[in-house]
Amino acid sequence: MDMEEYKNKLKSLCIGEKTAALPIIQGGMGVGVSRSRLAGAVAREGGVGVISTAQIGYDEEGFEKDQAGCNRKAIRKHIQRAKEIACGNGLVGVNIMVALKHYEEHVRESVAAGADVIISGAGLPVNLPALVSEFCGTKIAPIVSSVRAAKLILKMWAHKYDRTADFIVIEGPKAGGHLGFSREELGHVDELDYDEEIRQIIACKQEYEERYSRKIPVIVAGGIFDRTDIAHVMELGADGVQIASRFVATEECDAAEAYKEAYIRAEERDVQIIQSPVGMPGRALRNRFIRQVEQERQPVAKCYNCLEKCNPAKVPYCITKALIDAVKGDVENGLIFCGSNVGRIREMTTVHRLMEELAGA
Repeated sequence: MDMEEYKNKLKSLCIGEKTAALPIIQGGMGVGVSRSRLAGAVAREGGVGVISTAQIGYDEEGFEKDQAGCNRKAIRKHIQRAKEIACGNGLVGVNIMVALKHYEEHVRESVAAGADVIISGAGLPVNLPALVSEFCGTKIAPIVSSVRAAKLILKMWAHKYDRTADFIVIEGPKAGGHLGFSREELGHVDELDYDEEIRQIIACKQEYEERYSRKIPVIVAGGIFDRTDIAHVMELGADGVQIASRFVATEECDAAEAYKEAYIRAEERDVQIIQSPVGMPGRALRNRFIRQVEQERQPVAKCYNCLEKCNPAKVPYCITKALIDAVKGDVENGLIFCGSNVGRIREMTTVHRLMEELAGA
């Protein structure tokens, strides 16, 4: 199928026995930006709605004292709510960061709650197959940014668990949030031949498709903004796309209205690469918070037990507090992750209208 045909028709996304009518995954965004309201609305339209489990229970009663317990409760609650909103359409999944201190708990809770898919990045999910039975109904996917990472995780899963990925998410250098690239690479994004990297990742998974007699769909993320971008990556051999930033400026997005308006007002010059306490560079909107972090370390008054490798005495700021402040609407004093194309977002829309636009309806 050539690009012209892709412009006129999107094929459904099949992940094993599970099917989404549209090959569009809404990227997971935390803290609290993509929870049940957004994910459920995307699934209802036939896509894959994704809930971020990162401090998902930030507004649950008792969170200040028991983050782990509140997050487990919220994972169950939001998966159930999203499925109710979806009314049997599409798929509902979760994004779980490997860097989380309670990573394994979040995985097990998501499986128990009936998540259709688990997408895992911010590190390599080397032990994910040990936590998710191949027969439980939940499909698993690593997020990779290079052919090297893709080969490593596929080889490791096959060797250690005699299993392969149900699908793969390739996250390119134009994505939002935590990025699997060096700051130097991100400073020369336009010089990277990332199309060739995508082709190589697609090629490297073919031996595992043959070995396990199944198709491993490949989803491309990072900088996907419109139907033309979708057609382009489909022509490269992708089976679907993951889009995050565009879903922020929707009525159904779970973030505060001020957060959404920050996206709509943003210009390209407002986007900046920052260093996250996770240990990875990230892309975010420049605001008062970022300017203050550049000047001096922001002391961590309270540890929210979010990251496995975090020393509160040394990190430049508390990422949980910064993200919660932002999602609640304090857009000048919080951290607002975003994709590289945020400056192209100009108006509020609905998930229905956005999915229609992306599908070419």
